[in-house]
Amino acid sequence: MDLASVADELYGLPPGEFVAARGRHVAAARTAKDPALAKQIAALRKPTLAAWAGNLLVRSAPEQVDALQRLGEGLRAAQDRLAGDQLRELTRQRNALVAELAREARRLAAEAGQPVGDAVQHEVETTLHAVLADPDAASEWAAGHLAKPLTTRPGFPGTATAATTATTARRPARKRHLKLVADPAKARAEELTRARKEAKSAEREARDQDKALRRDESQRDKAESRLDEATARVADLTGQLRTAEEAETRAREALTHARRTLTATTRATRESRRAAEKAAAKVANLESASDT
Repeated sequence: MDLASVADELYGLPPGEFVAARGRHVAAARTAKDPALAKQIAALRKPTLAAWAGNLLVRSAPEQVDALQRLGEGLRAAQDRLAGDQLRELTRQRNALVAELAREARRLAAEAGQPVGDAVQHEVETTLHAVLADPDAASEWAAGHLAKPLTTRPGFPGTATAATTATTARRPARKRHLKLVADPAKARAEELTRARKEAKSAEREARDQDKALRRDESQRDKAESRLDEATARVADLTGQLRTAEEAETRAREALTHARRTLTATTRATRESRRAAEKAAAKVANLESASDT
């Protein structure tokens, strides 16, 4: 038993079975006198529904994992080269693939007996966008051991363009008065200034939301840690109780055997004593008759 094989097993289970299975592995590692491994297993966190669905997708559709990683590499390369046409085409592919994979993850979760809603599907999409933007996130996701959804770091290359495009797509068209543009360069500069202000505002909002997310995740992690410690303790005590009960059973069996042996020995001793007394009496009688 090693950490990698245990993690593969645990993160392949439905979330509801994770804690109990982890407790059994912790107890087994302690029984095997491997406290370091027991501690590492106890540190494995129960996955959220969205993280579990993402792991399920990795395990069930490995070819899609490769496709998404290749697309992410292409997007990052296009961003570095500022290849606008290529970046737009790859962005279109990204949105289509992310939506398709998120729906697939939701379908797989339902087939596994754990239906998920729109909020979980959205978190899966957020994870997939992070995979496309960050090679480290891609590697973490591909391992299939996520405990919580991945999030794209604010300001990461390739995200600002997507955010601006999405914002622009959702923004109602402004009503403009028909007029002649005397200075196209000035108009473009003004438009650029507005776009920069909007980007900064969106960036501030994203940072604030990211802080709130980290705060809530920290509170959840602390609660999970307390639950994990209690679960591990219960598993440890359960193992000790099982060992003690087995020892008690063996002791009872030994006592029963000892009592039966004692009873048989006592009976044999009494019979031997009666036989000895009877023989002594016979000797005494014979000696008395001889004297007379």
